[in-house]
Amino acid sequence: MRLLFWRGRRIPVIRLHGAIAARVGTLNIAACGRLVDAAFRAAGAGGTVVLDIDSPGGSPVQSDLIAARIRRRAGETQARVVAVIEETAASGGYWLACAADEIVANPMSVVGSIGVRGGGFGFDQAIARLGVQRRLYTAGQNKARLDPFSPERAEDVAFVNELIGELHERFKAWVRTRRGGRLKAGDEVLFDGSFWLGERGVALGLVDRLGDLDSVVKEVGGEKARAQVFRPRQRGMLGRLPRLVAEALLDAAEARATPRF
Repeated sequence: MRLLFWRGRRIPVIRLHGAIAARVGTLNIAACGRLVDAAFRAAGAGGTVVLDIDSPGGSPVQSDLIAARIRRRAGETQARVVAVIEETAASGGYWLACAADEIVANPMSVVGSIGVRGGGFGFDQAIARLGVQRRLYTAGQNKARLDPFSPERAEDVAFVNELIGELHERFKAWVRTRRGGRLKAGDEVLFDGSFWLGERGVALGLVDRLGDLDSVVKEVGGEKARAQVFRPRQRGMLGRLPRLVAEALLDAAEARATPRF
């Protein structure tokens, strides 16, 4: 009996789209850990897993946890990992891309932004004009450090700058470890927080070559290969509206000097 068609290979693709944060509805180890495990099981020993990345970054911790899970499973299965950047792989998004053995990008993708940011707002003068008295009681000299309703202290600024500097060093070390001799520019260019288009990323060694997800899937599995997509669950728009409002408030709260990629 002759087969009327050949289905073609299914190539595991992990969809990593969105901001990186610990809360529900974003990219984090709770949402992505099982997806990573399932994708590497599907690839099998010596197979290939593709990362479909479109992320502006976010939490340093969650970026590291997801990337570490990818590298752990790749080591256990001896699988090859290819990252394909769609629109953006900046900051934490580029951290995720560096978990791959090869990085592919669109010529107009945004890549890089290897830096750390932190900041917030000060409302101490505003509440003084309103005649509001700030009453704060703490145990611990620095428990209220970076309080937005208290005047900024020089020692607090120094503390935050040291913290951000330490995170930046970890980011740079990760990129050097994963990209190694492929980097084609000095630290003063690569690690100043700038971002570039994908084509420029190739010239700097942050990206290996230009391409897209469909072409990579076919390179790995042949012309009839299809993507087997592993993605976090998505709620309907109506169910997401309360969460989207809450996230906007959380984003404002997180801006209070929380270091972010």
